Amino acid sequence: MTEEKEKLTEEIKSAPKEQTSVTEHSITIGGKILDYTVTTGTMLLKAEDEKAGEKPKATVFYIAYTLKNTKTAAERPITFSFNGGPGSSSDWMHLGLLGPKRTKLDDEGMPLPPPYTLIDNQYSLLDATDLVFVDPVSTGFSRAVPGEESKQFHTDKMDVESVGDFIHLYTTRNNRWTSPKFLVGESYGTTRAAGLSTYLNDRHGLYLNGIMLISSILNFITASFNEGNDLPFILFLPSYAATAKYHCKLSTEQLSRPLDEFLAEVEQFAATEYTLALMKGAALPDAERKTIIQKLSSYTGLSEDYIDRTDLRINIHRFTKELRRDERLTIGRLDTRYTGHDRDSAGEIPERDPSYSAINGPYSATFKDYIRRELAFESDLPYEILTSLYETWKYDRWENQYVNVAEELRKAMVSNPAMKIFVANGFYDLATPYFATEYTFNHIGLPKALQSNVSMAYYQAGHMMYLHIPSLKKLRKDLGKFLDDSQ
Repeated sequence: MTEEKEKLTEEIKSAPKEQTSVTEHSITIGGKILDYTVTTGTMLLKAEDEKAGEKPKATVFYIAYTLKNTKTAAERPITFSFNGGPGSSSDWMHLGLLGPKRTKLDDEGMPLPPPYTLIDNQYSLLDATDLVFVDPVSTGFSRAVPGEESKQFHTDKMDVESVGDFIHLYTTRNNRWTSPKFLVGESYGTTRAAGLSTYLNDRHGLYLNGIMLISSILNFITASFNEGNDLPFILFLPSYAATAKYHCKLSTEQLSRPLDEFLAEVEQFAATEYTLALMKGAALPDAERKTIIQKLSSYTGLSEDYIDRTDLRINIHRFTKELRRDERLTIGRLDTRYTGHDRDSAGEIPERDPSYSAINGPYSATFKDYIRRELAFESDLPYEILTSLYETWKYDRWENQYVNVAEELRKAMVSNPAMKIFVANGFYDLATPYFATEYTFNHIGLPKALQSNVSMAYYQAGHMMYLHIPSLKKLRKDLGKFLDDSQ
């Protein structure tokens, strides 16, 4: 045996062992008592090595919920869930929307004083589908094995491949190939889901019944505030307007109008007059410029002077700092309903996102307690709720261009015409604004016969609309209907 082969063989022998905890639970949903099993553990991903066979690459942490005393596993739907970041664990949708336990906040989604608690989630999707929550490598308890560089997984391509290979492995080991299969991703998780739709088709022959996109971003040009790219200023405007209305920064007349009627007017302006004005640039006549400034002010609650000094282009971070500057308050990016205080009230951008600060503590504490106390899974590794991987994430496939995975979703839908797409949008989301999502899907290039496979819904909350109990109730109903209609 050569020295190189001996080294590879030793790496295989010394790889971390898979760890599993199985617990039994019950919950009442819709007046029915449901008994379910939770499997919490790690799976070892391996790369085929010509010289030493299957070489360990990473351990992926997951939590799987399967309903007992029901259809056979081969018939019951199964849904794989992940959040975004990139660099986020699956904690947020797990304990906020889908799982049988929910982090307790008030009905508006605002945190209660610590200590924080979990409650039964009567809006869980467990009655409609089995659930598998997946933590991509370097999030949660998922890690590259010793000797492997973590950063190899920190690219859009390797991220899709590693999560896709986990889904394939889980499906195979648990005999779920004939189950109706779904993905649900949030934020960058929607970017991942679009990539997975093609990768699972082409690499593993695993065709999906449907994909649920929560706060979607597929084409990054729609949210990239770069010089020369006017698109985000247009596509963010309706969300600015919704936010200004929520914070009562508009005229009495505008505040009295129904939100949908008001936003329809803003959308029309954004897609016509405002778009044409930005395209004219310095050639925009003074009289027309003045009219545009007046309308922008009436829709955003910002002063005409401020809008004039921005050259008609309102950056997201400036908006969240400026809207309530006179009260020394900033507003959230993930959810503009939240407010916060900065040390420097004269600054250009906020110090932090108050909507993230409000939920980080409650979700972190309840998950870390839940996993040991109720799911009996023990690890001394730090559970990485949300890391800063997004700061160094590589998009090698998209060098010198904007990331756009909408084309991958189109290819998957053409290959698998039965696959349905559901998109959830929050009116107060400035991370993935709803008008930008509409733009993306209006330009995805689907044949007319498949356009009806895409459905959208809207909620009076932000990026994580399920924090808001009225929106959670509506979203649960919408997701349940989507699952039923996609089988």
